[in-house]
Amino acid sequence: MKNIVQGSLITTFRCNAKCNMCNIWQHPTRPAEEIDSTCYEKLPDGLRINITGGEATLREDIDDIFRVLYPKASLLELSTNGYHTEKIVALANRYPNILIRVSLEGLPTLNDGKRGTKNGFDHALRTMLELKKTKCKNIGFSVVISPDNYKDLLHLYDLCVALDVELGNSVVHNSWYFHKNDNRIVSEDALEQHEKFVKALLTSKRRGWKNKLKDYGRAYFNRSIHRRLRGDEQGYRPPCGALKDFFFVDPWGNVSPCNGSEEEWIIGNIREDSFENIMKSEKAAEIAERVKACDRNCAFVVTERHDMLRRPWVPIRWIIRNKIRIARGKGICW
Repeated sequence: MKNIVQGSLITTFRCNAKCNMCNIWQHPTRPAEEIDSTCYEKLPDGLRINITGGEATLREDIDDIFRVLYPKASLLELSTNGYHTEKIVALANRYPNILIRVSLEGLPTLNDGKRGTKNGFDHALRTMLELKKTKCKNIGFSVVISPDNYKDLLHLYDLCVALDVELGNSVVHNSWYFHKNDNRIVSEDALEQHEKFVKALLTSKRRGWKNKLKDYGRAYFNRSIHRRLRGDEQGYRPPCGALKDFFFVDPWGNVSPCNGSEEEWIIGNIREDSFENIMKSEKAAEIAERVKACDRNCAFVVTERHDMLRRPWVPIRWIIRNKIRIARGKGICW
């Protein structure tokens, strides 16, 4: 399997949600200062590209952005809260080979409370049901594990199995991107509930081996999340691939290695220079050394995905070992 570099394009910091684990909505960009779709023409072909925000569908020119990137990307992904159903479904119909993940943080009351949205769960579910009518098949929900939603993880997984859609997950972080420094989970109950969630993934209820294998892979990614939650010392995570395996572009066009650092490490701007020049610059080499020395120990799926491609025997061994342990009634060996 080919290792494909991922570019995450933060198209806007405007957001119609007010999530309690992310304060982007308190620091919105103005539409006039956000780079337009022509700037994305500078990106190389063959990237895996994630269109994100804020809420990307607040961009009036979101279709122009997809029109530019759809033929260039190996896979084009939209991360959204699902509020603008008609706009999202229109994108799915026009660009059927994209990947769409709709954010949910729990069942209705908890989700809407966490995200500060009115009827947010209803909008997300309606969007997913409408997406299932389109030719776009790579659809699903995503959840950020946080101090007040871990008890809903299994319910969200069961919902996704019933709907036959994907469920991606991450965990709360603190960084310049989230404008947070108090995200943390310190709870034995959270660890217990998370282990139940991972066991559900390892004993997947999905139909078809392809879908089951995806669940097993997500279980392995959650190994790093679990060890992060229980406060393990560094050393269990693969080396960070920021700037080598993935990069970010913010709404102003600034290129940086990741969204997990305390401050944004800007190496250049695609408004002002070519992407090739930016990535070959002395600034990029300087920031790459900072990445190597970074001790933040982030648990982002993009790092895990690339490591799984490079060393597939590592997750395979872990998955087989723990499926055997579960079958024998034992706990997961993290």
